[in-house]
Amino acid sequence: MVSTRENLKAWLRLSLTPGVGNITARSLLLGFGLPEAIFERSALQLQALVSEAISLQLCRIPPGLDEAVETTWTWLHTQTHSGSSKILHKRLLTLADPDYPSSLMLTPDPPCLLYVLGQTQHLHLLSPPTDHAPPALAVVGSRNPTPQGRLNAHDFSAHLAQAGLTVVSGLALGVDTAAHQGALKGGHASHPLHTVAVVGTGLDRVYPYQNHALALKIAANGLLISEYPLNTPPITSNFPKRNRLIAGLSQGCLVVEAATRSGSLITAKQALDLGKEVFAIPGSIHTTVSKGCHDLIKQGAKLVDCTQDILEELKNLPTVQVCKTSTLPPDLPDTSVNLLAPPTVLEHLGQDPVGLDELQIRSGLSVAQLQAELFQLELNGVLGRLPGGLYQQLNRKI
Repeated sequence: MVSTRENLKAWLRLSLTPGVGNITARSLLLGFGLPEAIFERSALQLQALVSEAISLQLCRIPPGLDEAVETTWTWLHTQTHSGSSKILHKRLLTLADPDYPSSLMLTPDPPCLLYVLGQTQHLHLLSPPTDHAPPALAVVGSRNPTPQGRLNAHDFSAHLAQAGLTVVSGLALGVDTAAHQGALKGGHASHPLHTVAVVGTGLDRVYPYQNHALALKIAANGLLISEYPLNTPPITSNFPKRNRLIAGLSQGCLVVEAATRSGSLITAKQALDLGKEVFAIPGSIHTTVSKGCHDLIKQGAKLVDCTQDILEELKNLPTVQVCKTSTLPPDLPDTSVNLLAPPTVLEHLGQDPVGLDELQIRSGLSVAQLQAELFQLELNGVLGRLPGGLYQQLNRKI
């Protein structure tokens, strides 16, 4: 536990030393003890575990250390509130901290330090599931989902949170954003960690900036977590790297939409490597964002078309309640297309994306009448507009 400036300085020095990554840091801690003991060793003694080059680096003070200590100490001891005036607690967890998520300790390279903002008094809920700690599920997918994909991410997450699960995602635009929003909508007071966002920047920044308000809501009802020091800007390589933490904190991974090469598939593979269940929602064969999910299903991921499929798979984990029926949480509107869509268009729309010209041929309606009905469907939230002038039904039967 980081309790003094000197203790903080030692841990930051270890994490900021060039050439010392998570695996090397863990080896040093296992071999010599806490960071203070490591830095009492000579270069020759250190070479029992690390190379000569790294041992020499460990004997030097890394540039910017004093500034990092001051910034981090100030951040830890400055009170922060959410928009609703709820206190957001701050922690810097070390590998030696009893509150460090034990689920991450089972991964190949757990971070030396974890910066945490939000409801840190409930960190124990991120341990492997017990009678008092329900499972967490990663929900990931495209940054540019289809309207149906965005809706699926939101509604699946709402139902999962309603069932007592913690939804873990990455605060990115698209599926991540919808997953966090759904979990916040469906979560309830009996389980205080509705959602967890693992981010790729320092916790004194929010990226993307559009999600600033969402980040505060997550911290008020869950946690923001980062392995990166404060003041770390958005760096492209950090985002795929943080995906291993999303997988590590979760007991399974749901991929909503993903292209054949995407960060979501990295998360899914890491979950598989850790022996965790991977779920995938199928989509249209005509959209590229569905191909990644289809490939996962071919490789053995569980095809899911409702939250019941996931809850059934997780039913042997503690505190997951599997219901016979799944209802939307209060104040989530039921936008079932069969109730709101004019049948003259609905019966011709089908489930795959379709263009205006094709719809006109199928329906026999004039362009003006067809556009008017499509516009009304879009306003009702039962129709999504895709790139290239295509339209697709939005189904909410989960």
